[in-house]
Amino acid sequence: MEKKKQVLVACGAGIATSTVVNGAIEEMAKENNLKVNLVQIKISEVGGYVDTADLLVTTAMTKTEYPFPVINARAFLTGIGVEDTKKQILEELKK
Repeated sequence: MEKKKQVLVACGAGIATSTVVNGAIEEMAKENNLKVNLVQIKISEVGGYVDTADLLVTTAMTKTEYPFPVINARAFLTGIGVEDTKKQILEELKK
């Protein structure tokens, strides 16, 4: 069975922005028949997932180095460059 990718969706504080990003990733995964396990967390909680996560998509600024790719999802807030960000996320999901 194909392992689901664990995708962390993190924003600085609460849930609002990550919900938007979450929805977009869910949609992309469905359209591309990809299995993803989305976990909505605060950026401060990412450290607890370093052993299990495949990807971090965040609207927060982070300078921390993680063992998985980090995609900046601020485009979802500004509405500028959303398609490029989606492409980036999709490429990682397909790996």
